[in-house]
Amino acid sequence: MTKVPSITLNNGVTMPQLGFGVWQIPDDEAERAVTTALEAGYRSIDTAAAYGNERGTGRAVTGSGIPRDELFVTTKLWNNDHGFDSALRAFDASLDRLGLDHVDLYLIHWPVPSQDAFVDTYRAFEKIHAEGRARAIGVSNFLPRHLDRLVAETSVEPAVNQIELHPQFQQAESRAAHSRYGIATEAWSPLGQGRGLLEVPTVVAVARKHERTPAQVVLRWHLQLGNVAIPKSATPSRIRENLDVFDFTLDEDDMAAFAALDEGRRLGPDPEAFG
Repeated sequence: MTKVPSITLNNGVTMPQLGFGVWQIPDDEAERAVTTALEAGYRSIDTAAAYGNERGTGRAVTGSGIPRDELFVTTKLWNNDHGFDSALRAFDASLDRLGLDHVDLYLIHWPVPSQDAFVDTYRAFEKIHAEGRARAIGVSNFLPRHLDRLVAETSVEPAVNQIELHPQFQQAESRAAHSRYGIATEAWSPLGQGRGLLEVPTVVAVARKHERTPAQVVLRWHLQLGNVAIPKSATPSRIRENLDVFDFTLDEDDMAAFAALDEGRRLGPDPEAFG
């Protein structure tokens, strides 16, 4: 079983640097996929209210036999639950579906600027955090200007911002903002959603050089940048393969080759307009 290294968040909580994402895994399949991931050695599981699979994820976590303090569970608040009171109710509902008494990280899934409610929402998160029901709180898909406002108007700096990030969309501006505030960068779609990244000649060449798969060298790139990554797969062999990235290192030439792949092109929604 692989042991995943951890990073320390800005509130002192430790978080595995490589986790398992369950986006697009149906609830009735999530229990089996998460169980496979936990058996392989993953200890961080990332779900969300919007994924519709908190129940299956929670069943795998509680049924794993792994002590709760060895697991790191993340879930997220969906767009129609913004606002102080709505966020508190949504968090209670997520905990109930997960079958847990706390989560390790609770994130605002999208800023939804058109609602102008993410500050009030985050104040509810601060209450949840103060009560010990979320060990860390943060955001997802926030742009630097959203972070600036949040930090200015609240008292607990986000521990994490989970954003679309992969070699073709490297998010230098967001990563610089995270560094300013001590926010950990967590990459969703770290492998580019299977939409061509793993066939790019540069990625294939680096993979051949290290006798690894394209997915493994991309995940290694994330780790060496200091990103947290949460690859998703429902295939047991790929779940295990994605974890097998801790016994080799990309060199400076490899990292430079990956840096040159940035196209600044999103695969997912624009946080300014979504929701």
